[in-house]
This record gives sequence, structure tokens and C-alpha cells, in this order.
Amino acid sequence: MSQVLRNFKIPIAIKLVTITSILLVATAGPIAFQASNRFEQIAIDRERSANMDQSLARANEVEGLLLSYIDKIKIVASVLFDPNLSSEDRQKALALSFYEDRDLVAVEVKDLNSDPQRPPLRVVNEAYLQNYSLDQHYIDQLRRRQVEQNLFPFATVFAEQIEVRNSSMPEGAPLITLGVPLVKDEMGEVSHIALAEVRLDRLQRVFANINEREIFLVDRQGSLLAHPNEEWVLSLVSLSSWSIVGSALASRVRQGEERFLHPQTGEAYRGAYTGTAFGVSVVAAVSEEVILEAARQVRREAIYIAGRILSVALFLIFVFSMSLTAPIEKLADVTQEVAKGNFNVKSNVRSWDEVGELARSFDHMIEGLQERDKVKNLFNKFHGSSVTDDLLKGDVQLGGSRKDVTVFFSDIRDFTKFSEGHTPEEVVDMLNEYFHIMVGIINRNQGIVDKFIGDAIMAVWGAPNGTERDPHNAVKACLEMRQALADLNKVRVERGQVPIRIGMGLHSGDAISGTIGSDERMEYTVIGDSVNQAARIEASTKAFGTDLLLSQAVVDRAGAEFVIEEAGRAEVKGKSEALVMYKVRGYRHENGEEQLVQTEYSDFAPEAADKVKVA
Repeated sequence: MSQVLRNFKIPIAIKLVTITSILLVATAGPIAFQASNRFEQIAIDRERSANMDQSLARANEVEGLLLSYIDKIKIVASVLFDPNLSSEDRQKALALSFYEDRDLVAVEVKDLNSDPQRPPLRVVNEAYLQNYSLDQHYIDQLRRRQVEQNLFPFATVFAEQIEVRNSSMPEGAPLITLGVPLVKDEMGEVSHIALAEVRLDRLQRVFANINEREIFLVDRQGSLLAHPNEEWVLSLVSLSSWSIVGSALASRVRQGEERFLHPQTGEAYRGAYTGTAFGVSVVAAVSEEVILEAARQVRREAIYIAGRILSVALFLIFVFSMSLTAPIEKLADVTQEVAKGNFNVKSNVRSWDEVGELARSFDHMIEGLQERDKVKNLFNKFHGSSVTDDLLKGDVQLGGSRKDVTVFFSDIRDFTKFSEGHTPEEVVDMLNEYFHIMVGIINRNQGIVDKFIGDAIMAVWGAPNGTERDPHNAVKACLEMRQALADLNKVRVERGQVPIRIGMGLHSGDAISGTIGSDERMEYTVIGDSVNQAARIEASTKAFGTDLLLSQAVVDRAGAEFVIEEAGRAEVKGKSEALVMYKVRGYRHENGEEQLVQTEYSDFAPEAADKVKVA
């Protein structure tokens, strides 16, 4: 089976066609979709802006129209209410201010304390009502309906608020009712208001245009005052269930916009609203389907063009690949020789195109591999070194140099006992799993694993190159190891294995960083008192019952960013004075908030520790 697989070949033409297809699709596809998506966004932004502009323009027009109505109403009401006018003068004034007006149908002055049985102080334009076979008694019927069904908020008008409501009735005239505060008493309270019925058709004409954008006017309750569908207006349809209408009614700013779903169709719309000084709001909305249709058409066209280009490109690539087969196959044979370790071969391809250039480059590469093989043998002496890249760049001074480093030691608790109770295979599997996680955390936090000493890890921050953040990164790595160990132990317990406990120690200070060993085996490492002190601090974790201890030097450099508490003092081997050691509970953010990182394995009962005596 393996021999069949080795003899199986995929033609170069197929490879080039496949790669070309992938590249074209990977480039043309995202470009087409990105362009269409950008087009969609531009279309949406344009429509959002148009919605805002349209709603604002209509709102200004409605405001101006209502303001003119209010001015007329106040003039007529003042004529009706003026006790100094004779009947003849009042009729002359009404003839000029009311009967000749094409908008006002009825104006009534209502007294807060008037007798309900007393005839209202009202004037009616019967000429308009006669168009609908109605007379002035229709206004009485309308007013009773407003009172009995609570269709008009008279109380809010007496509270100095102008109100506008749709007063159209079945088999009636299309009207809106405006309530306008008029006169205040000596207590500053509104005592008289004007109620006016105004023809709806002029307001309706502002919103009569029917196009892709739906623009309408609602009152404070969400009921329609004007809409392109006049039947909705005459039927007193309420759009309060529309989310954008609810937003317009609840908004404390004049303008706003949102995306919403049509309550009946579920179709997505983009809409904007603009409020007015009289409590009514203009809403402009357009379907996303309409907005995005042009962009989607562009996307379909782009995909079609990309498909045609892909077809032509595939044909040309297939033809071109035929001229590459022979020299590339020869290069493949040479490659197999190189793969066997034979660097004494040449391609000998004679071609004056890119393939020939590739062959010559390949020959140069073989020469480079010969040199690389020599260098590889040299660097085999540094097997396990974490600074090979720096040595290759010449950044590390051979023989050693003084560095300000942060040294880390960790050790698995009761590892000897664990090893005695498990097979060598189980011990190796445990260590591999454990080292894989911990080394990954050290690397992610810019640390360098110096060596493994049995179950122990020695790592260093600051060598061969250091930063001011080395102590911080080292403490952060330890906290991440604490959490990672808890996660690993959870998996081990679920597998029926015993959990692992570790001790970690950190110390910052000077150390000698360099290469030590012999001509046959060299190793990059750090040595010095700081390394020994870090090892002693790690050994002290057992005596203090914690998984992590820091020295005073680490706390001085990085302690402000972590939740630190003093663990105590300990006399350690090699030090005449007791060392002050600190526990780490978690992070301290810039705003002072503490984020604790504690697990069931981070603290335990203190035990006696070799070479450590708690002071």
C-alpha cells in the first residue's frame, strides 16, 4: 500500500490548476464580497442619512403648518372670547379670520369651570362639512365622542400642552383636533383653551407621495395623523406596536434612527424619526430589501465576471504547465537525492526562463545546505539551548555577561513518592503533559526555559535580552501556571489519576548569562547567587504552605500590579540573614480592583522543608 502511495503522482497541471483556482477564489472572492459588502454599507448609510433628512424636512414642514394653524386658532378664539366686541363686529372679524380660511372647520373656546349644559362658545364652517353631507351638529357629535371615549386629552391642554389628535370618524369628515391653551387666571393656571377642528387633507398632502420610502406622522399615542395610505389615516390606525414608533415616542432627543422589523411582515427596515415641538413625530422608513437590491446585483455580477476570469486563467495555466513538466520533474529527482542527504548533486537544467532561474537557485540552495549541515553539527553541541536564534544572529556574547534577570524554579511535590507508585511510562506521560502546559505558559510570557532538572523547571526572564516588564511577566506566568495546574488536575481526576501539586519561586537580581561546558557539549545558562536564591525560595513554598513565593526584589519591581501579602521570613541555606518572602493572591488592576487567582492547590498545610527554617 505504501509503495502504491509513493508511486502515485498528481500531475503538475492539476496542481497548478488547483492552486490557481484556490488563489483566484481566495482573492477574487473576498474582493467581490468585500466590494459588495462595502457597497451595501454605503447604500445603508446613504438611506440612513436620507431617512434622517426626509424625516427632518417633513417635521419642519409639519411644524410650520401646525404653527400657522395655532396662530389662526388663537386669533379666532380671541374674537370669540372678547367680551368687548359687539355681535356685528364679532361677525365681521370672524368673516375675515375664520369663514374665509380654507383650513379651519370649527373653533371652540372651552372654560375649565363652565357649565356643561351651557352651549359651547363655538364657530363652525358648515360649507366644508356640507361636502360630506354634514352640518354643525357633527361637531357636537364629535366632541361627545371625544369626551365619552376619552379620545382627546383635554386635561393636558389645561396643563399648558398643545395636543394634536386625528378626529376622523366613519361616515364623517377627515379632521384633526388641536387643543391650544389660551388664558391663565390670577393663580397662573390655564382657565380657557381653544379646541379646533382642522381639515386633514392639507396635512395628508405632505405625506401623500408613495415611493420606496414610507413616511408618516403619528401623535403622542402612536396613532396615525398622516400616511401615504389614506385609508389607514381615516381608520385611525395605531402604529404604537412598531418599535421605531415606540422609540420616537420615548425619545428625549429630537432625532434618532434604528433598524427594526415590520410587525406584520417581519421584514427588516431602516428608519429614522424626528419629533416636533407639538408632540407629533415624523417617521421615515425603507425596507432593507430595497436598499440592498443594487448591492446584491453588483455581487452577482462580480461573481459572474470572476467565474469567467477563472475559466480563462485555468486554461492558460494548464497550457503553461506543459512546458514546466520536464525540468520540474528533473528537479524533483534531485530533490529526492538531497532528501537522502546527498548534497553532491546538481540539477543541470538549461532553461532561460523562470524555471531555469529556479534550477540555478536550487543549485545554490544545495551549496547552502552543505554549509548548513556543517553549522547544524556545530549547534548540536547546544542541544536544548533556548537561545540558538540569538547565537546565530551573534547577539549573545560567548563566555558570559552580567544580566539583570528574574529566575524561576518550580518543583512537583512528592514526585519521588509518585515515581515509586507508578510505572516509568506513567511518570514520563505525566511529566510530558505537565511540561507541555507549563513551558507553553513560560514562552507566551516571554520567558526562556533554561533546563529541566528531573521534575523541576528552571526558567529565566532577562537573558539574553531583557525588558523592564520581565518581573511582571514572570509573576503573571506563575499565576497562569496556578490556574493551568488546576485545569490539568481536573482532567487528571476525571481520568482517575492523582492530582499534582507544585511549588514555584521567583527572585530578581544579577546573574552571569553565557555558555558553559566543553568543546564537545556546550549549554547556555545563567549562574550566580540569584539563581541559588530563587531555588531556595521555591524550596520554601512547602514550609509556608503555598504554591508560589516571591522575593523582596520581585515585589519591589512588580508588586504594585499584583495582590501581594507577606508570607514571613525564612532562614535558608547559604544566607546569613532570613529572607522575606511574599505570597501572590492575584492581579491588581489600574482602577484598584483585585482579581484573585486562587485554586484548591494554591494553598495547603505547611510542612517541614529541607534547607529551610521558618523564622
